[in-house]
Order: sequence, then structure tokens, then C-alpha cells
Amino acid sequence: MIDARGSLERVDFGAARVYAIPMRTRFRGITVREGMVLPGAVGWGEFCPFPEYGDEEAAGWLATAVEAAAHGWPEPVRERVPVNVTVPAVGPERAYRIVAASGCATAKVKVADHPGSAGEDAARVAAVREALGPAGAVRVDANAAWDVDTAVARIESLDRAAGGLQYVEQPCASVEELAAVRRRVRAPIAADESIRRAEDPTRVAAAGAADFAVVKCTPLGGVRRSLRIARAAGLPCVVSSALETGVGLAAELALAGALPELELACGLGTLSLLDGDLVPDPPQLLDGHLPVPMQPPVPTPELLDRYAHPDPERTRWWHARLDRVSALLRTREWLGPS
Repeated sequence: MIDARGSLERVDFGAARVYAIPMRTRFRGITVREGMVLPGAVGWGEFCPFPEYGDEEAAGWLATAVEAAAHGWPEPVRERVPVNVTVPAVGPERAYRIVAASGCATAKVKVADHPGSAGEDAARVAAVREALGPAGAVRVDANAAWDVDTAVARIESLDRAAGGLQYVEQPCASVEELAAVRRRVRAPIAADESIRRAEDPTRVAAAGAADFAVVKCTPLGGVRRSLRIARAAGLPCVVSSALETGVGLAAELALAGALPELELACGLGTLSLLDGDLVPDPPQLLDGHLPVPMQPPVPTPELLDRYAHPDPERTRWWHARLDRVSALLRTREWLGPS
């Protein structure tokens, strides 16, 4: 049995720092990314569940921070991983520039930003295809915004605009809806929320609901637990970011580096969405790849001070949340290096 309590004791919760970093573009409905970083016996971890998540769901995010800070990660099987460029809900001209400047051969395009976005989405996807050229791969992410009939219509339109989509990520909310959409469209389907929020991650594959599993170790409870979930899911995996700073993104890169098989580019080029970072030398894209870290990075005091949350009330809110979720985590058994 894993000693969850012992893992928590290897983390200095009293030294946790609350950050607020502006976004370069509104993404996932936010313009400022908030969270906490905390040191432990071997490094730093990041606790950054989005504010709308309850304590139960936030426990997985804290487990990931504790794993990094208290234990570090498994040995990687590769030194670098391919990544996609992430394109927010911006106009086609800006989307083209983002992709053209990235050096990536794969682009993930945010769609379904609002109910009337169909025309904007198609124009953005067409611009991304133009920037990538015919050999590049275009994938879109709808964040479970559509019902089945809407998803089928939008996917067909976006598939035409892209000249063929690599996959559509989480077009609908439920596993049953994903399966229904997958039966009616040509484009492959990837499951994100249906994997990380499921009690049984094997259900997606068993229901014929997806062709790929999007795995995010930050909400799933760490690199080691994510490796077990990826195995259980029974689908080719794509590792994706949860919009972390360079501290938390290192854990996602560690997961991508440790997966036994990695067929597709990962969604880990998201530091470009933040107007700042806590790490002085974040990983740099080279030929569409990012290096796999051997150990958690260390934020500098200067950057921790620069991006310290300016609102004392909000800072207290984060510390109270950390207290609640760490108490909840003491009841869990899935921490530690096993």
C-alpha cells in the first residue's frame, strides 16, 4: 500500500506560493492563470485546478504536485517529445501567424468558443491548414460543447475546411454521445474529459467512443497514476497540458517521456499562451519538439515575487483551498513512487 501520508510529509505546504500570470489571449474563458507552487524533498510541484472544480476533483491536481515535489518521476524512455502548436479562438490572420512561427507540424485549434462560432471556426481551421501546408496535421478541440447532431454538422464542416482532420477532441460531454458521433463522422474522435473524469477509463474504448485518449497527468494524479490509466484506457495516447506554468508542465513532459509508445504530437506547447512564467529557463521548442526533464524545475524567488497574486483575499482563498484538499488527500492511497 502506498503511504499517502508519508508523501505529504515530504512537502512544505507552509512555503506554498500563489501566482497570477496574465494570458496573452483569452483561453478556456480566462484571461489570468492562477494557481500555487510548493516545494518538497526533491523539487517543486504545481497545484492549479481551475476555480470551478470542487475539492474532490482538485485532489488529483494536488497529488500531481505532491508526486513531483516529494518523489520526482519515473525514468523516461525518450529524450524529447513532438508537440502541437495550440491555436486559441482568434481570427484567421492571427491563427496563420501563430502556426507559421511555431515550427510545429501539428496544430490543435480551439473551436466552439461560443454558440455562433461555426463560421469563425471554419475560417480559423482553413487558415491553420494553409499555414501548415498539406503535410501538416490539424486537430480541433470543442471541450464538450456540442450535442450529437450539432457535433456531426460542425465536424463535417471543419473536416472540409482542414482538408482532413487528424482528430476531433471531446466534441460532446458523455461517452454515449461520443460513440454516437464517432459512428456518423469520418474524422477520428479523441476523448479528454471522458478519460480523466471517468471512474472507469476503459469504458471509452469498450463503448467504441474514441480513437485516441488525451491524457493530462495534472488532473489525473501524477505521472505514475497516468501511466496506469493510459494502459487501462487501451487507446493510443496524446499527452496534453492543463495550462500549467513551467513547473507543472514539466510533469506533463515527464509523462510523455515515460509512455511506452507515443504515436502523435502532444499538446504541451502551451507556455506560449502565458505572458510570463515562474521558471527562468523554460523548455524551448526545437524543430517542433520539447525536451523531457529529468527532475522538476525550480522557480526563482524573483519570478515568484513578480507573479505573486496581487489580491490578498484571493491569496487566502487559494491557501484555504490547499488546506482542504491536502486534508482530503490524506484519505487517499494513490500517492508515492510505486
